[in-house]
This record gives sequence, C-alpha cells and structure tokens, in this order.
Amino acid sequence: MEKIIEKVEAFMELGGTKKDVAFLIISGIALLISIFDLIPLPFDAAWVAIILCGLPIIVEAIIGLITAFDIKADVLVSLALIASVCIGEDFAAGEVAFIMQLGALLEDLTVAKARAGIEKLVHLTPQTARVITNGIENIVPAEQVKIDDVIRVLPGETVPVDGIIIKGQTSVNQAVMTGESLPVDKTVDDKVSSGTVNQFGAFEMKAQKVGEDSSIQRMIRLVQSADAGKAKIVGLADRWATWIVVIALTAAALTWLISGEIIRAVTILVVFCPCALVLATPTAIMAAIGNATRHGFLVREGDALERLAKGSRITFDKTGTLTYGTPKVTAVESISDYDREMVFAFAAAAEQLSEHPLGKAVVRCYKTEIGLDLRPVQNFQMIPGEGVTAEIEGKTIKAGNLKLLSKSEDLQLSRTLAASVGKYLNDGSTVIYISADDVLVGYIVLSDTLREESVRMIDCLIRLGIQPILLTGDNQNAANAIGRKLHIKEIHASCLPEDKLNFIENYQNNGENVCMIGDGINDAPALKKASVGIAMGGVGSDIAVDAADIALVDDEVKELPHLFALSKRMMTTIKLNMIFSMGLNFLAIVLAITGKLNPVVGALVHNAGSIVVIINSALLLKWKK
Repeated sequence: MEKIIEKVEAFMELGGTKKDVAFLIISGIALLISIFDLIPLPFDAAWVAIILCGLPIIVEAIIGLITAFDIKADVLVSLALIASVCIGEDFAAGEVAFIMQLGALLEDLTVAKARAGIEKLVHLTPQTARVITNGIENIVPAEQVKIDDVIRVLPGETVPVDGIIIKGQTSVNQAVMTGESLPVDKTVDDKVSSGTVNQFGAFEMKAQKVGEDSSIQRMIRLVQSADAGKAKIVGLADRWATWIVVIALTAAALTWLISGEIIRAVTILVVFCPCALVLATPTAIMAAIGNATRHGFLVREGDALERLAKGSRITFDKTGTLTYGTPKVTAVESISDYDREMVFAFAAAAEQLSEHPLGKAVVRCYKTEIGLDLRPVQNFQMIPGEGVTAEIEGKTIKAGNLKLLSKSEDLQLSRTLAASVGKYLNDGSTVIYISADDVLVGYIVLSDTLREESVRMIDCLIRLGIQPILLTGDNQNAANAIGRKLHIKEIHASCLPEDKLNFIENYQNNGENVCMIGDGINDAPALKKASVGIAMGGVGSDIAVDAADIALVDDEVKELPHLFALSKRMMTTIKLNMIFSMGLNFLAIVLAITGKLNPVVGALVHNAGSIVVIINSALLLKWKK
C-alpha cells in the first residue's frame, strides 16, 4: 500500500507549478463555458474543472485518511465536492475545486516568493575552483578544494571557498552575504567569503574554510532548516480545522433532517471549510521570513518569530556584538621629546614580528592611520605575558605592560602619569607602555570600539518596550563604560558561559521571555537556553550559529528593531486573518442554514475570503516599520 501511495503522490507532483497553472486556465475556461453555455457539449463543461482541480483534492484527502487518519480541510472540501455532484450541482462542485486550487496556488507562489531571497543561496554555490599547484592552474570541483590550497579567482567569478588573499587586489560584490550592492575593495591579507563575486581584478587566495565549513554552505544549512510549519499557531489552526470538519458534518446533517433540503446541507459543507484559517497562517509566517531575509536575517523556523513577538527582554554579549570585537588604537600619548607619531612608529616596529593580537592591532592601525613603512628591527624578543623588546635604529625599544617596566629601576610611573593612564583603564581599555633605552617615552591605548549603529539600535529597542541587558565576560569597568554609552541600565560583567545561562534561566523562571544575541562559543549555551537565540552570522562562531534560532548574516545589529517589530506585525496579521476567516465562515453558515446561500455563491464567498487573507499575508513581504 505504501508503495502505491508513493507512486500516486509522485504522479501528482509531475509538472509542478506549470501544470497547476495550466489546469487552472483550462478549468477556468471550462467553467465559463458551463455557466454561459457557450459551446454545446454532451456533458457539463464543469466536469473538466472537477476532474482537473477536484480529483487531486479528493486523492490527497484519501491519502491523508489512509496514512495517518489526518482529518483536515481537504476532507471537508472532498465531501462538499461529492455532495454537490450527487445533487446535480456540477458547476458548484467545479467552482469549489477551481477556487480551492487557485487559493492553494496563490499560497505556493507567495511562499515561493518569500523564500526566493533565501533559496537563491543554494543556486549561487560555486561549482568549480582554479587550484594552483606548482605554478600550474587546474580547474577542479569546488568540493575538492582543501585547506591551504592556493586558488586563483578571475574577474566575474564566484569565490569558491572562504579564505585570505595572498596576491592581487580587487573589488568584491558581497550582496549575497551582506545585502550591500556596492563592491568592497579587497587586497592582500583581506578575507573573502564563498558565494561572493569578484568584480574587477584577478587575485590569488589561500583556502581557510572549505566544503561544509564555508560561509555559503553554512547559510544553506540554515536555509534548509527554515520551516514555517513548526510554528505553534499553525498547530492551533490545524486542530481547529479537525474540529470544524466534525462540526460541519453535524451541522449539515441536522440542517438536512430539520429542513429536509439537502442543498442547504451541501452549502454548509462548502462554506464551513476552514481553508482560509489553515492556509493563510503559514503564508504569513513565510512572508515574514522572506522580509527578515532581505534585512539580513536567516530565520530557521517560523516558531522563532512567534516567540520573538512575545519577548520583553534582550540580553547582549558585548565583544563582537555591540562592539566590533577587534582591538583598535584609540590614543597615542607622548611623555618625552619624541612626538606622538614617533612613539607610534617605535611601537609598531617593535610589534611587527609579534603574534599577539594586541601587537597585531598596533601594527594594523599604524599602517592604516600613518601609512608609512615599518622601521627595520633586530634582536626581536617576545616575552610572554609582558610584551616585546627589539633593536630599532640603535635604540632598545620595549613595548609592554607594567611587568615589563618593573624590570628596570629607571622605568617608574609618576603619580600624574598613573592618574592619566587610570582614566583609560577605568573605561576598560588596554595600555601598552613604550620605552627607548630604558626611558619611558609614551604609551598606546587600545580599545574594543563600539559599533556605530549600536546606540541607535538600543534606543529603538527601548522605544519598542524591549529592555536591553548586558551580559559580558569583560571586566566591570569595561562593561560599565559600554553600558553608559548605550543607555543600558542592567549590566552583568565577568560572566562565564554558565553565568549567562543562569541569568537567562532566572528571567524565564520569573515569567520573562528573554532573547539573546551573541557571537562566540561562550554564548552558545545562553543562545540555546533563550526564548530566541540570535547569532552574529558573520563574525560568530559555527557553534554559536548552530545554537541560535536566527542568524544575523551581515552583523548589522541596526536591523534588530525591525526584526522585533516585524514579529509583532506578523502575529497581528495572523490574528486578523483568523478573525476575518472565522467571521466570514460564521456569516456564510447562518445564510446557508436559512437557505439564503446556495452552493455556488457559498463557494465564491468562502474561497474569495481565503484569497483575501493570503493577499493580506503577502503584504508582509515588503512591510517596513
């Protein structure tokens, strides 16, 4: 039996949307011929619509009953079709079948449009790569690229894997990942992501993330997990549909027994069908998912948006979420005859061979801000936990923390200098002291810089009634400094992963719906525990992304208020759809019981209502706050 059912389902799926459109056109013409008697035929032309549109509905209903005793809307529609044919209302049966299939097609098209922005990622997956081996270029399937392979990308080609540019410069269109249409300039040491398009110059890159680990494949996995059918409110609609089938059959039977008019009973079966209730809800959810996609979010399931709409608090990780997550030189101070640029030059030169993140940050910022070549160094030495020393232009340069300074009796901080440095330390910044020949010449301040859009984003969330909370592993001073700038009143610093999870659990135990946004591995438990977890898809770790319900692809946190507002708008749309469909059904039932409505008109009224709510849901695709 299972094999027979599988073959039947496969047969019905042949032709896809094109077949459905063709059948609808033919059925529509047949119904026009039937109602206006345009062509004399030996049979009612409405039978064309019954067979082409109605038969698939009946088959699906039978399959549902056989396989899982699934009593849904198609069961009631099938009963209405059969009853209409039995009493000779062939046109009504054909009309019901036609409009039901039209409504289903509209839903499919709406869902397809909503998902188009997501599913295009699948089609953008690079198929081949130009791998350079011993100076020879070979074109191989993209899935065969290995880590550390050298790849050449020509103008107009799609980047096959994630990696770093080692030769050449170009501009890359990152719209598939960021939504930005303007190309981004890339040169040596810049990272490029799979799925992005090389615009101008050719370049060579070293592969870092390949196969399933590449950015495009990560996004595809999220896409494939998107499923509106998991939303709780959809389950509610399905339960209602089951009860409505039972009630409809009872109402039709009683009306037939009391009135003695079977046509009234048939009309009740036609108008009682809860198709609008069932069809419109997942359409609204998928339309909202499509809207979110255009704003840089990948929603794994519609249930996440439903839960997000109920959120009252949102907890933020600091580093990499509210801040860029990379240290930056924010101040260079000289306390000697050397000017600021010379102090900066000494520090950058000394740090150029360092593997420490802070040292690399000093070098990077020097190249960006000053733009001069680094001075040659000799006798470089890295002292773990303290800093570096090097010979530069005959001078012994030291760059490091107070531990490094304390080794020389000549290097002591004055009270004035300590107070000046203390202001930066109180803001959570890091200070690197610079000395030349054991004379303190200045210091450099590094800070994790705030995202430009963070302040406005937090203010917008507050206006929406969402309370922001800062959960960070950073020290209290740094946390307070960020909190003041962002107008966040509730701050929890020095948080371990289990601390973040416990904070969220405590809020939930108090009846709060708490959302969490983070980027690191340490955020994964909290993201999983939160009512809705949102991961920074660009800078975030794979573990954080996998643990979250929603991924922010381009790391543009400014879009968070739109996501919250969209979720609330989605729930409003769903409730309006339900109220409208149930109200229309109730009115039609009353008219059917009293004999004011016949099956033909009843089918038109009811199914027109289904189309209205589907169109209403589709408006979410382009909704803006």
